[in-house]
Amino acid sequence: MEKYSRQRQEILDFLIESYDHPTAEEIYAEVKKRGSTASKGTVYRNLNFLSEKGIIEKISMLNGADRYDYKKTPHNHVICSKCNKVFDFEYNFNLKRLRKSILEQTEIEDFSDYVIVQGICKKCLKN
Repeated sequence: MEKYSRQRQEILDFLIESYDHPTAEEIYAEVKKRGSTASKGTVYRNLNFLSEKGIIEKISMLNGADRYDYKKTPHNHVICSKCNKVFDFEYNFNLKRLRKSILEQTEIEDFSDYVIVQGICKKCLKN
């Protein structure tokens, strides 16, 4: 059984309330603002622990810092390749068929249960 950690719970509480897909630095700043005694190292270790346990999702970015998301409901992500903003979207992918196709074409077998799409958001297209 895992040892209870007040600091881990503070980090998780913030992620449960957040819909912005914050970075570890943003999470650290927010929990400190709320009075937490967690150090940066503690925040990073707990984010790794929570993502390894499948409680939160670590969104690996092509450019910039990784972002984190509490899994409220099954969903996927689309990332703006200009501003790095992460958007949630729901779509029922036939993952079994997709995995089979990927395996046949690439020999990759270890899959995640979500899909990430790159694009450019409307705000960045206007600029």
